[in-house]
Amino acid sequence: MKRLFFTLIISLAAGFAYAQTSTPDSTQIDTTTTHRKHVKVKLGFGDDVAQVNVNDPDTAYHAHKAPGFSFGITFSRIDLGFATLIDNGSFTLSQNNKFLSYRQWKTSNFGFDVLQFGYRFNSAFKIYVSGGFDWTHIRIRNDITIQRNAPVLTYVQDSIHFSKNRFSSSYLRIPLSFYYRSHEDDRGNYFRLVAGPEIGILLNGRVKQISEENGKQKFNDDYHFAKLRKGVFVRMGYGIMGLYAKYYFNDMFEDSPAQKGLRNFSFGLTFGF
Repeated sequence: MKRLFFTLIISLAAGFAYAQTSTPDSTQIDTTTTHRKHVKVKLGFGDDVAQVNVNDPDTAYHAHKAPGFSFGITFSRIDLGFATLIDNGSFTLSQNNKFLSYRQWKTSNFGFDVLQFGYRFNSAFKIYVSGGFDWTHIRIRNDITIQRNAPVLTYVQDSIHFSKNRFSSSYLRIPLSFYYRSHEDDRGNYFRLVAGPEIGILLNGRVKQISEENGKQKFNDDYHFAKLRKGVFVRMGYGIMGLYAKYYFNDMFEDSPAQKGLRNFSFGLTFGF
């Protein structure tokens, strides 16, 4: 799955960069704009793709050329990185959480936005709220099975070995982004900094196991994952690629006292932001 994500993201980035640099002069879009306020509808990859003025559909705009509201469908802010558990301020799991011991290099975070609405104040600053999806996959080391429909987060020790034992959560993410960009350089690229708060609404929890005895198995439940999570994020980079980090203030699990203080921190690469 990770190879598929990497291939998809690299293909999108390469295609987008090629389209930016290979447009013939005869087909380039006139980006001249007026100063009147307008609403723009957007469909594309990244934040600064061409936009269309609904008052004049024949005229295309680039988001950095004119102030105004914009909304639409997008495929942006694609995060691909690592997830780390922080146990009451420590990267070492406490005795109560030892059963969640995980493989760091196989514990991942993946997410992207599909919808956004915002307002650009000037060429350097805009604010927008967006909606998308976010997954955290914890690759558990131990041969255990997290139990469904249990009063607290609990597990049983299994007598078989799992070649894969993954404990996952999926959320609907709703970030509020404050976006800043520098002036363009000679290549048309610029530095970007995006930060703000984010809330997440739990969609599902899942245990996925693979073993010789039972083959591939999937079990769905909420597994006491927090129904609503609250955190902050930051993204920074140059061009269409950069780095991101996200930290959630509330506990990963609720109604499970032994996991009090266990939180989620993610970091990695981000594309199309």
